[in-house]
Amino acid sequence: MTNGDELKVKKTIEKLDFKNIYFSWPSGKEALANCSFSIPGPGLWMLVGRNGSGKSTLFKIISGLLQPQHGEISCNLKSSLMFQNPDHQILLPSCGSDLLHNLPANLTNTQIEIRITELLAEVDLEGLASRPIHTLSGGQKQRLALAGALASESQLLLLDEPTALLDPNNQKMVLRTVKKLCHRSKDPLTAIWITHRLDELDHADGAARMENGKVGKWISGKQLRKSIQPLAVRQV
Repeated sequence: MTNGDELKVKKTIEKLDFKNIYFSWPSGKEALANCSFSIPGPGLWMLVGRNGSGKSTLFKIISGLLQPQHGEISCNLKSSLMFQNPDHQILLPSCGSDLLHNLPANLTNTQIEIRITELLAEVDLEGLASRPIHTLSGGQKQRLALAGALASESQLLLLDEPTALLDPNNQKMVLRTVKKLCHRSKDPLTAIWITHRLDELDHADGAARMENGKVGKWISGKQLRKSIQPLAVRQV
């Protein structure tokens, strides 16, 4: 897949493009500085970086919560921002009612029932439409949040450390579900996943390191993990 350090993607279509983006907080602290990168297309793209490197600010700008002071952004994908704690974005008491909140308003009752069944199946939560939210595990809640993004017809998932609060088994389930959605045959999703878990990089279609408000080159996740791991060990 690679030739040298830079990831090569065949037949690339740039659907998200940052050119010379700058953003500073009112305090004067610079969060993004001449940040330029492109997402080559559908797939699972991971970002790693120290706290304060600009990752969360980047997501807020992509989702439209913040506006840069300088630069150009091109994005033709509807995005959904997902957090570490799914309780911050699940609003209603059951799985089905929460998904209904995100569905288009013009669907018939039959269409709604069919769509909710389909959405739950896509995130491996079949048969849980009437299940109360408070009975779900953290991993199930995170997958329900993914289904909510699908219900809103989002094409770009912005995942800010989605497995940070999960046990190892649920971490794997969420990662597997996202990867499946990014590689489905019909309408594959684009996902940008911020992680501090270096082992997760092995599952990425491409990965980059973010430093000083800039996104580095996309390379293979395994290659990035191997380059970062010695640094992480020395910092322990």
